Amino acid sequence: MGQGEDAAPPPGPALRKGFGDGTQQPRGFRGVIQVPGNSPPLSLTRSTYLSPALFGALLATICVAAFLLPAAAPADEASLAEATPSNGPTTQTVSGQETTVLGDGSTAVAGEVLVGYAGSSEPQTVQIPESSDPAAVADRIEDTAGVRYAIPNYIASSSGWLPNDPGVNPGRRGSWGGWRGKQWNFLSCLSLCHASRPSGRPQSRGGMNVVRAWQNLRRAGRPGAAGVKIAVVDSGIAYRRMGRRFRRAPDVARNRFLPGRDFVDNDRIPLDLFGHGTHIAMTIGEQTDNRRGLTGIAYRSKLMPVRVLDSNGDGDTADIISGVRWATNHGARVIVMSLNFTCGVEVPPLEEALRQAWRKGVVMVGSAGNIPNEGCPSMPATSPEVISVGGTTESGCVATYSFESTAVDISAPGGGRDRDGCPHASRNRPILQLGMVAHDPGWFKIQPTWIGTSMSAAHVAGAAAAVIASGVLGNRSGPGRVAARLEGTARLPSYAAGNPASGFGAGIVDLGRATNPAVTTD
Repeated sequence: MGQGEDAAPPPGPALRKGFGDGTQQPRGFRGVIQVPGNSPPLSLTRSTYLSPALFGALLATICVAAFLLPAAAPADEASLAEATPSNGPTTQTVSGQETTVLGDGSTAVAGEVLVGYAGSSEPQTVQIPESSDPAAVADRIEDTAGVRYAIPNYIASSSGWLPNDPGVNPGRRGSWGGWRGKQWNFLSCLSLCHASRPSGRPQSRGGMNVVRAWQNLRRAGRPGAAGVKIAVVDSGIAYRRMGRRFRRAPDVARNRFLPGRDFVDNDRIPLDLFGHGTHIAMTIGEQTDNRRGLTGIAYRSKLMPVRVLDSNGDGDTADIISGVRWATNHGARVIVMSLNFTCGVEVPPLEEALRQAWRKGVVMVGSAGNIPNEGCPSMPATSPEVISVGGTTESGCVATYSFESTAVDISAPGGGRDRDGCPHASRNRPILQLGMVAHDPGWFKIQPTWIGTSMSAAHVAGAAAAVIASGVLGNRSGPGRVAARLEGTARLPSYAAGNPASGFGAGIVDLGRATNPAVTTD
């Protein structure tokens, strides 16, 4: 299972869970004024000459604004460190320039504002100390005689839709779209895989191109795989508040959850006491484009909590079979099972339940299992009806915990370290979502500890829902065709070609291609 390959809980009696100035100045006046102290110079550029009076007034205003107004708040380094210390600041470099987050959540170039002067149609750049708040400085400059407007040098993004989620814990201040600095697993490979593609955008060799899939689904009229029912057969989900102990996960709306079932406590309240199921659910469907937390693959899908694992992450055969049958009979279109039996164990009644689900059109996804928790890929992933998922890293390589085996059908991000022989280097970060902290159902933050094929299976479950919603398969979107679509559009690294036991299976999911109606597969 997934909360760290070397820190798994002890196995239960029947089951162990598998767990990113050289511009030409206009002709005319250019002034560089050194203000008192060690601050950088203020550079004023105009296409026409400024009168001495206007120049003096503007200089005085800039000095006052830059040094008396409070500096812009720094990026939320504290909350970022809570998630993963190696991620760096939340602000990004755009076209070689450092950016800063403004009070309204927008992003602008640090250390400059744009000023429009009377009689000039083109705005001119005014450089200010990088520690100053561009919005506050612009407000002061705008009050100067002869100035028509002054604004921060705002950052815009391409019209291809991107979520605005800031990538920080609730209550913290982050940048627009800051999730891209943490969720490498959702990014496209771009120039890292294809030299002809853009290189100036956030990208990851290990990402599965969710960004493009989001755009494809919006064009198809089903943003975020809207309405697809996904059963998380796991340790439950933090889907509601109950008493003082339980809180609903803060980055999923209440109406996203379907009625579920708890087969551990035999009731209708499948709340999570372990945290694993909630993390799986967040990878699949964390609320997206709501200026909060992180993002999810199928962010408008319907999540069905089915609890079959206890507070230690263990469950028995009877409960798991009951969970699969219940989800099937209650309309699940996708079932994800991030859990594993011992290597080599055969479970005929579970096989029977899986066959029944297959016949009813349910796409089933399972984690192949983790080293050393399992000795080989195992049930339920190894059932013919289930998509068996291996784990890959930020480098786009097979992870140390994942098996090199022909029993792996496809691979997806699981985070962690690379196996020996990986030709690429990266930070090899974990899979980040806004989930439960320390198995506490009332405490939620971005957690930096989850890695494993459990996380990989969650990615494929979300991907299966996206393929169904995209309409690329028309009315023939049964489990076999969904699996074939994902495998037929997967990205297999060149060094793994010709090795059926590489651990990649068909390759790393490329969800942008899988949901693109222009891409055909055999």
